[in-house]
Amino acid sequence: MTIVGVDGCKAGWFAVRIDGGDEGDYNFGVFAEISDLLEEWSDASLILIDIPIGLPNSGDGRACDAEARLRLGRRRSSVFTPPGREALRADLHDHSHKRVSDVNREETGKGLSIQAFGIVPKIREVDELLRERGADARPRIREVHPEVCFWSLNRGNAMQNRKSTKAGLEERLTVLRRLSSRVDLVYNATLETFLRKEVARDDILDATAAAVTAVPHEHGIGNPLATLPVEPPRDTFGLPMEMAYRVL
Repeated sequence: MTIVGVDGCKAGWFAVRIDGGDEGDYNFGVFAEISDLLEEWSDASLILIDIPIGLPNSGDGRACDAEARLRLGRRRSSVFTPPGREALRADLHDHSHKRVSDVNREETGKGLSIQAFGIVPKIREVDELLRERGADARPRIREVHPEVCFWSLNRGNAMQNRKSTKAGLEERLTVLRRLSSRVDLVYNATLETFLRKEVARDDILDATAAAVTAVPHEHGIGNPLATLPVEPPRDTFGLPMEMAYRVL
């Protein structure tokens, strides 16, 4: 079984691939577009990506975001409400935070945070791919949030330090090391292969956490994935509004 974890980076998308379980073969790469990843790693059984997939069209927001914030405590601010699709379209014509936020407020009743605005192009890229490819891509590509991944991999304990700090990086590395002895190899090899202006340190950890999240339990027994919420609703295009996480 081939699992891929993906995180957005300055160079496009950084991905970690695991073949054969926690102690299997690890590979990594950077892809300019998510479609490039699907083409090169077409044999991937499951791709977990840190990007909102099912999108809101009302001010009620997404249940998965609300449930994630409840579990993350001091890290809850890392979960921001994604835009609706009208905002995604508006960004194509006027790439300004105020304009896109105003359009989002008209559609959903809420403005758009600067953090969410910053990833609008990547949200649109994945949304268009999933809607265009339909059955070919939808079952294999699922949403995760890295802080929810670390919360679950740390047995229900959220990270205490921001990932941008040295303490935060080490805290997350420690969690990943418990699950695989290959983590440091991937981390250090990526640092040597790419510049920080291409792939940041936390991008490596987030993508690795996403990949580890879906690796089957030892001896392949059981499905390791659960979702927030337990029964995810779907958006107007049938995409699930969920966050997957690992049950240890």
